[in-house]
Amino acid sequence: MTSFVSHTTVDCTNAYELSEWWKQLLGYVDVDDDPNLPGHEECMILDPETRHHVLFIEVPDTELPAKRIHFDLRPREGTRDEEVERVRALGATEVADQRGQYGPGTGWVVFADPEGNQFCILRSQAEVDAGPAVD
Repeated sequence: MTSFVSHTTVDCTNAYELSEWWKQLLGYVDVDDDPNLPGHEECMILDPETRHHVLFIEVPDTELPAKRIHFDLRPREGTRDEEVERVRALGATEVADQRGQYGPGTGWVVFADPEGNQFCILRSQAEVDAGPAVD
């Protein structure tokens, strides 16, 4: 089992303004059926050719950390929770468990690599397609 980079995430203070700036610089566009609007706390843009995604997400910190860009990873097969266990076994350090934050079957887990670089393990695409779990 392995993971792939779902998208690159940038922590910021104004997701909409920063996503608009990067769209102009990179030639990226809004995601179909998910337009970015002023006031949105999360704004995703994508490269229309490669389909690479960049997510701008507002964080509550008054001072942003030095490490503001991180990978969000999805399991290629299996589930998020199975991948979380595999990542732990590889020696990653768990930073925050955000599973269930938006209801059952949602969320992610934040880890740090051996040098402290953070990354998130998301639900697999199959889990996303199946929708949130119902307890």
